[in-house]
Amino acid sequence: MLFNSYSFLFAYLPLTLAGFFFCARFSHALAAGWLALASLAFYGYWNVAYVPLLALSIVFNFFVGTALAADRVHRKGILIFGLALNLALLAYFKYADFFVANLNHLGAGWSLPAVILPLGISFFTFTQIAFLADVYFGKVREYNFVHYSLFVTYFPHLIAGPVLHHAEMMPQFRRAETYRFSSENAAVGLTIFAIGLFKKVMLADPMG
Repeated sequence: MLFNSYSFLFAYLPLTLAGFFFCARFSHALAAGWLALASLAFYGYWNVAYVPLLALSIVFNFFVGTALAADRVHRKGILIFGLALNLALLAYFKYADFFVANLNHLGAGWSLPAVILPLGISFFTFTQIAFLADVYFGKVREYNFVHYSLFVTYFPHLIAGPVLHHAEMMPQFRRAETYRFSSENAAVGLTIFAIGLFKKVMLADPMG
């Protein structure tokens, strides 16, 4: 789903925003959960088959992060374990076909089903690697699974970046004003969005 598509502009975005502020009237946790689920739906719109991969990556890294915070003795080993599995996942999807094809040119005769690169895998993998590093260096102060899931899946940066640090987003989820609709924020946001949309549709796409 492209940010300049009709389905995003007139269906997904209005429903996501309306659902977020509606849920916030009852519970901030419910609103954050709604936004995380909506972000997963945004990701699944491209290929729902890779949603479980993203979900497993989130669960794995959250528990590695909490283990890092709790265990003061084996911290380096836990960090290396977490980094190794994240990088192995990334290497498989990005380079498995490349290595097998080159080995076959040398006569290996290996066969491998076509590996389709999951959308945004580099961004959500490196975002979580940065989270593990922040935990290791004592920069993380909150371990809330719903907030962490939203931190990783938040749809504006999930498929195109940038890689965010935990400390840049998590404080926003704790502020009560985040969950209250503000006409001033809406006006500023729509203005910035309109400028970006103009650049995308009128400049970037024609030049591309």
